[in-house]
Amino acid sequence: MESKLDVRIYETRKSMGAAAAEKFAKEVNELLKTKDEINIIFAAAPSQNEFLESLDDENLDWSRINAFHMDEYIGLSASAPQGFGNFLRHRLFDRFNFKSVHYLDGNAVNIEEECKRYSHLLDRYAVDIVCLGIGENGHLAFNDPPVANFTDANAVKVVKLDEVCRKQQVNDGCFATLNEVPKMALTLTIPALLRANYIGCVVPGPTKVQAVAHTLHHEISTAHPSTILRTHPNAILFLDRDSSKLLMD
Repeated sequence: MESKLDVRIYETRKSMGAAAAEKFAKEVNELLKTKDEINIIFAAAPSQNEFLESLDDENLDWSRINAFHMDEYIGLSASAPQGFGNFLRHRLFDRFNFKSVHYLDGNAVNIEEECKRYSHLLDRYAVDIVCLGIGENGHLAFNDPPVANFTDANAVKVVKLDEVCRKQQVNDGCFATLNEVPKMALTLTIPALLRANYIGCVVPGPTKVQAVAHTLHHEISTAHPSTILRTHPNAILFLDRDSSKLLMD
């Protein structure tokens, strides 16, 4: 199967992030020509820092954007900086005047009901743009290889985190030790993410070099969940020199 994934490589993380932000702004403004408001799902991870930092309010009408995030730990303190809602609140949601922001609650009394609540929101606010990354194990959101499902009937589900995924949180400096990383999480499923009209995938750094190579060169399968991006008609993979090294050797 021929890949539809548009791959763009930049010299630095900063230039990569700026390019991703520029493309994001063009997509937002194009959509807002025909829609009163649009719906966007954002990823929370250090890999997204340069992209998020490059966003501004000079050429975007944030008041016409409804925002969502794609995953959250279960049982982490509500004020913990590692919480993905908190990550995005500080780096994005509090910076701009969004029409609405919808948070996943990893401390909900009834987690299954929380999955249903957020699923209903995603039905109501059909996603236009997804901004995400790729994990060291090829995950999209928290769809690690053991739980990834390309035909999942659910939009949001509870998952047990793969140890490779949990170790990545330590590698990223989010937690000091593996024991501190929660073992369970809420995640949007792969079909929920792929419903978007546009997908921007930002993947910098040397720790992602194998995941990038797998994404582009392995068979499309849940053994490497990110390979499914090659089937989307409007997905762009933004890389820096470090993450793309195996593609250039």
